[in-house]
Amino acid sequence: MKLPFFPLQSVFFPGETVPLHIFEERYKQLIIDCRKDAITFGIPVYINGNVAYGTEVQLVEVVTTYENGEMDVVCVARQVFKILTFENQMPSKPYAGGVVQFLDSFNDVEATETVEVLDLIEELYRLMEVPFTPIPPEKFHSYILAHKMGLSYEQEYQLLQLSRESERLAFIKAHLIGTISVLKELERTKKTIKLNGDFRNFDPLDFKGIK
Repeated sequence: MKLPFFPLQSVFFPGETVPLHIFEERYKQLIIDCRKDAITFGIPVYINGNVAYGTEVQLVEVVTTYENGEMDVVCVARQVFKILTFENQMPSKPYAGGVVQFLDSFNDVEATETVEVLDLIEELYRLMEVPFTPIPPEKFHSYILAHKMGLSYEQEYQLLQLSRESERLAFIKAHLIGTISVLKELERTKKTIKLNGDFRNFDPLDFKGIK
């Protein structure tokens, strides 16, 4: 399939709301074409000077149109794709595009795996002293809190490329275990530093038998 492209240094996951401020002339035209022809477009992830994967998005609403033609728009992310060909400019269009292959997504997780990850997310939020709203396991999937669990840009990009939910949850779980371990060590260090200025009871050593 061929899609128009709007490359960004951002990762968007399927189902995510994507607010965009459109100010470049080529992308103003892209939004006009999306409205007129009811087409979708792709947001390739620009990373390490390259684009290889991205997410198809669909225009939902043009919220504001300014006097100079700039726009605030809302889109929704749909499917993850791999870029097969890239053109800097599509025929008779000012914006880029290319042929993409959509990645299949497989929901192959057990309920226990989901619960484990949710428990770890709740523990992470507790350690960070951030309010956490419980999510029923049957309504949770790997993309829901993907931007809110401390993943780096590179890690989010890795997550985007995983097709199986079991792989995505395993990836998230490994990240959470590592992050929680670091936070617990920091908490222990903070308590140790705080104790340095406090009076503490020490058990007297028994020197009997020492020569």
